[in-house]
Amino acid sequence: MSLSRVMDKILKGRLWDFHGGIHPAEHKLESSQVPLVEVALPPLMVLPLKQHIGSSAEVIVRPGERVLTGQPLTRPESRMQVPIHAPTSGTIQSIEPHTVAHPSGLSEPCIHLIPDGLDEWRPREPLAEYAQLPPLELVKRIHESGIAGLGGAGFPTDVKLATGREKVEILIINGAECEPYITCDDRLMQEEAHRIAEGIAVLRHILKPRLVLIAIEDNKPEAIAAMRQVVDGDSVQVRVIPTKYPSGAARQLIEILTGRQVPSGKRSLSLGVIMLNVGTVFAVRQAVLEDEPLIRRVVTLTGERFAKPGNAWVRIGTSVRWLLGQFELKPEPRQRIIMGGPMMGFTLPHADVPVVKITNCLMAPSEQELPPAEEERNCIRCGQCADACPVSLLPQQLYWYSKSAEHDKAREYHIDDCIECGACAWVCPSNIPLVQYYREEKAELYRLDLESEQAERARQRFEAKKQRLEQERQEREARHLQASSARREQMTQQAGGADPIAAALARVKARQAELTTETATDAADISAQRAARKQQAIAAQAARQAASTDTVTTTVQTNAEPSADPRQVAVAAAIARAKARKAANAATQPAEHSAAPAVPSAETAAPAPQPAASDDPRKAAVAAAIARAKARKAADTATQPAEHSAAPAVPSAETAAPAPQPAASDDPRKAAVAAAIARAKARKAADTATQPAEHSVAPVDPSAETAAPAPKPAASDDPRKAAVAAAIARAKARKAQQGSATPTSTAESEE
Repeated sequence: MSLSRVMDKILKGRLWDFHGGIHPAEHKLESSQVPLVEVALPPLMVLPLKQHIGSSAEVIVRPGERVLTGQPLTRPESRMQVPIHAPTSGTIQSIEPHTVAHPSGLSEPCIHLIPDGLDEWRPREPLAEYAQLPPLELVKRIHESGIAGLGGAGFPTDVKLATGREKVEILIINGAECEPYITCDDRLMQEEAHRIAEGIAVLRHILKPRLVLIAIEDNKPEAIAAMRQVVDGDSVQVRVIPTKYPSGAARQLIEILTGRQVPSGKRSLSLGVIMLNVGTVFAVRQAVLEDEPLIRRVVTLTGERFAKPGNAWVRIGTSVRWLLGQFELKPEPRQRIIMGGPMMGFTLPHADVPVVKITNCLMAPSEQELPPAEEERNCIRCGQCADACPVSLLPQQLYWYSKSAEHDKAREYHIDDCIECGACAWVCPSNIPLVQYYREEKAELYRLDLESEQAERARQRFEAKKQRLEQERQEREARHLQASSARREQMTQQAGGADPIAAALARVKARQAELTTETATDAADISAQRAARKQQAIAAQAARQAASTDTVTTTVQTNAEPSADPRQVAVAAAIARAKARKAANAATQPAEHSAAPAVPSAETAAPAPQPAASDDPRKAAVAAAIARAKARKAADTATQPAEHSAAPAVPSAETAAPAPQPAASDDPRKAAVAAAIARAKARKAADTATQPAEHSVAPVDPSAETAAPAPKPAASDDPRKAAVAAAIARAKARKAQQGSATPTSTAESEE
């Protein structure tokens, strides 16, 4: 429906209705029939810094400072901040936390003022000719007067006026006052209708709406008559609406008067409508025409426990406890004091809290008048809450989602559209405090939104910082590049036109080449040294293997058991000697053929060569031992006849039948093997019979030790190591002599 058609129907007196609603007992006549009274100044006034939607402003007074009535005590610094003013003259006692009017009973920063009783005003500047001023100048005056919505929401009035100044089509003055017990607006319209009309004129000058509607419920006939007397009836009309709760809520009243619903998540300004409470309109008039800030308001004091219920002008900051005493409260044990009405109000934690700008009613009900809430029971899914909801929500679903903390589902079912009117809880047969669940869920959603907003701001700050740092880095690099270019040009000029950087690079490359060459040379030297050490290690290992083999051979020969087979022993000894001789063929081949028949033994005939004075003593000793072993093995075949001729005086079977000499053309190695086998067999045969004879030969035929002494170590050798090496050599020679000195005539003849 277009706005023009809506306007036509409104002008014809058309009214609409909204979904749901209830009709609780009104209880208005107890206070609406009593004239307004002025409450005296209390001994102490407490002024919370935050009395509206938004944040608190900055304090501009100090403890001990004297202030005048209407003097600003705070200075706003943002759009959603409004100042508070001194309700009377006096001295600032302190600025400290105090319990405020809130269900939580928490404390907030408050200004404590001690009145001096003079009520001395600051200088005032009334604007009688306001029509000559621009609208924004009046909006500024309203802002400086600290006016916020007096209907209960506390939204800053100047923000609402400045936002809708060029968009409003219909201005609605809310005088419905639908909640039971509350009659402050009713009494204000009865006694101050003329001033309310002057406030409407100021608002018309600011907003310039096409139509102004004053909405009053039909249970307030005196207020209806008073307002009709002060309006013209054309551009400003009084609309009498049926009594129904919550017809005074903004969305519901707009629907009643215009037939249009405010979209979810939007404000009434989206329909071209602005709504103000009659108390707010009166405060606007006082601010513009009297230069009086919002320092007082009408408060309803009602309930069976008051001896004199009624309405009164109360200064902001007055103590509730002191105010109750002025109206002769007769409290019960554990008396409840409710701020607001029975539907949307809340029980105060205690009476030592101050009256604030949005305090419209103080109730002191008896137990019979307003029984305490009964115990909560399970939901029976009757659906009465959905029928009573004026916003057409599903309270039952919202209850489940709020209770189970399903935040996304609660948003999906538009919990933000709930006006907390309490109609659902009023009709609930299970006594479930539905509104309390909704309030808690809204608070949690607000907290989550605040955290998300803070996280988004932090992310934006981080990205901005990152971008700033990157920009600074690029600028720094550009400056460095520019400075480098300038220095390069300067150095080029000083060098006579040659590029100094290229020359420096060339020098660096040359130095790197030199280092590479030196590194390669060092690596070659290291490789050569490593190869030499490897050859030395291989030679030492071969010498150790040869010595080990000779030792094994000697051990096999000397440790052979008498009962072993002589053939197997001889074969093992021959194989060991062959392996040792084969390993030393390359180095000791001349020594193998140097045996002289005239020398009695291999050691006396061919002594080992002496090591050089500069050789390692350990290596020299090993080499000497290897040479002696190889020489002894080579002499086994050449000196065999001399060995047998040295013992003619021993009467034995071996001397009686000397072994035949091998032919000159025989292979010396085969001959040596045969001789070794024969000697082994003969030694085995003579172990039991000729042992004394073996020992008797020693005096006549000197042994290898007497005939060929061990070679002397060089002068530079370690004497201890040389002695050890000589002892090892003598032991090996003695063992070999014992084996070769045994008569072999019988064994050889057998072979």
